[in-house]
Amino acid sequence: MIQNLITSETRIKLLLKFFLNPKSSGYLRQLAKEFEESTNGIRVELNKLTEAKILKSEKQGRSKIYKANQKHPLFHEIRQIVLKSTGIDKVITNIIEKVGNIYIAFLRGDYARGKDSGLIDLVVVGDNLNAEEIERVRGKTEKLIERKISILQLTKNEYKSLKTKFDENHKLIFMDKLNDTSNEEFK
Repeated sequence: MIQNLITSETRIKLLLKFFLNPKSSGYLRQLAKEFEESTNGIRVELNKLTEAKILKSEKQGRSKIYKANQKHPLFHEIRQIVLKSTGIDKVITNIIEKVGNIYIAFLRGDYARGKDSGLIDLVVVGDNLNAEEIERVRGKTEKLIERKISILQLTKNEYKSLKTKFDENHKLIFMDKLNDTSNEEFK
């Protein structure tokens, strides 16, 4: 879908990297290695996106670090386009909103790092989750977005025991009732 709108594959990769997870950052050589492209091609697109103020850059030592400019007037619209182009918006509405009492839901793995690998790795924590409904909606959503979806279902106690492991890696949180002050037992 986004390929019809933006013809530069490198620009698409950069938008996915920085707008799937706006906390993502990267520098030129790291991005060239990650995308398996020349530094010159990456540099050209980074310059265009920075010039348009869609990305911002800052010096850290000898490297220039790039990230999404969350203050750009089109930030939310660009992010919605990226989420829709990957199908993550469908995952959110179809799975998270229809499967039971969820306390926290987040992506981990490639999509949390800003990489469109074709496998969406979702973690849901909740009570009385309807496993049959999750599987039904997962299968239907996979066909709709043409990507594989892996869903790890956890209870609150299972999540508590694994929380430090999850915190060590990239994650993109969609719903978090656990950090709500009314839920002191989860802190």
